[in-house]
Amino acid sequence: MSDIWKMVARRLGLGVLTLFVISLLIFGAVELLPGDLAQEILGQSATEETVAAFRRELGLDLPAYQRYLTWLGGVVQGDFGTSLANGRPIADLIGVRLGNTLFLALYAAVIAVPLALVLGILAALYRNSLFDRAINVVTLTSISFPEFFVAYILIVYLSQTGFFPSIARIDPDAGLGEKLYRTFLPALTLTLVVTAHMMRMTRAAIINLLASPYIEMARLKGLSPARVILKHALPNALAPIINVVALNLAYLITGVVVVEVVFVYPGLGQLMVDSVSKRDITVVQAAALIFACAYVLLNLLADVLSTLSNPRLVHKR
Repeated sequence: MSDIWKMVARRLGLGVLTLFVISLLIFGAVELLPGDLAQEILGQSATEETVAAFRRELGLDLPAYQRYLTWLGGVVQGDFGTSLANGRPIADLIGVRLGNTLFLALYAAVIAVPLALVLGILAALYRNSLFDRAINVVTLTSISFPEFFVAYILIVYLSQTGFFPSIARIDPDAGLGEKLYRTFLPALTLTLVVTAHMMRMTRAAIINLLASPYIEMARLKGLSPARVILKHALPNALAPIINVVALNLAYLITGVVVVEVVFVYPGLGQLMVDSVSKRDITVVQAAALIFACAYVLLNLLADVLSTLSNPRLVHKR
């Protein structure tokens, strides 16, 4: 197990370095935005003295490296600063929105992951059959369409007919059943997008192992195709499957921006888009950094789980 802990420590170090580079990119991208931030917030009617005073209040009169170090030091301590739009602490704004995004991602994952694994196993079991070809056509179609197009199609056929609401607004004191009902369409949109990738990887990983000698031996022993796949092929195909599942879970958290905007869902992605329109740069920086942290941590989890699922990677000798 020492090799595993060394790998985890190495991945964590690379993750911290990656987040540091991402924080530089985020801050640099904000600095490259055209126009004067103070002037944009105060409006064109503000006097030069008011703009100068507001720039001093925001710290915009300081050099860029000082502002970056101040922002990074606050982030390390858990202080993301205050919102420029309403003066509230960013941690309070992000807390509820991040919880909503995680709820939507978990909702979609609970549907998508078992569905993708079952469809992938069945497609490998009935390879080249009509079922396999139909599943491949459906998954390729869902991959080809962008998320907003899938969302609008679902709104047309499931919302305008009165089955589900087109706006996924949820009250903080709403029950679990009410939340599941109101967020079904955005969860279904995410499910249709990520299920295809996971299903195709599951199918490909299992089919790649079906020509192995131990699989041929299992068939010669008279085992049923289902038993051969479930007991012998699937455990050895877990490493690539775990990788693609973890990457798609990362997408469910970081790639929900478009879906949240279409359904007006009060998540972190919607908050980020609203903050961009208001030039609330501090909130945009915090949201982007949280998305990056989620992606890095899920990639680390994928590496660890895929390594643990393959004894040849755990014991290199």
